[in-house]
Amino acid sequence: MEEMNMTPAPPLKADASPREIAEYAVTVLDQKKARNIRMLHTEEQTVLADYFVICSGTSSTQIRSLADEVEYKLSLCGITPLHTEGANGAGGWVLIDFGSVLVHVFSRDAREFYNLEKLYAETSECDISALLTQD
Repeated sequence: MEEMNMTPAPPLKADASPREIAEYAVTVLDQKKARNIRMLHTEEQTVLADYFVICSGTSSTQIRSLADEVEYKLSLCGITPLHTEGANGAGGWVLIDFGSVLVHVFSRDAREFYNLEKLYAETSECDISALLTQD
């Protein structure tokens, strides 16, 4: 029986730029089957972060799994979060703060409620199509 070939996310250096960290997070989330992944360049609109990575999970279990995987894979590269909110995923949203990059993992309902894409409509959305796998 043939093993499933899951391509690992490319290696990342601890001194990676905010864009590289955000792109790496996108790749990790895509590999874990996150839905509707978006990457917003927010540097000019907010002091919170240079990039927002936003995605959806289909259940509280998947939301937690997506957040855990991003934290784990980035920690292997020497990049650890400054703070994590909603770590149990029960509220439908987990926020991982990597300083210049915020990763938001939402349930569908929470994502519609908070609507960060509309709130930050003045930001530029980054083209991440080359980072995503075809389903």
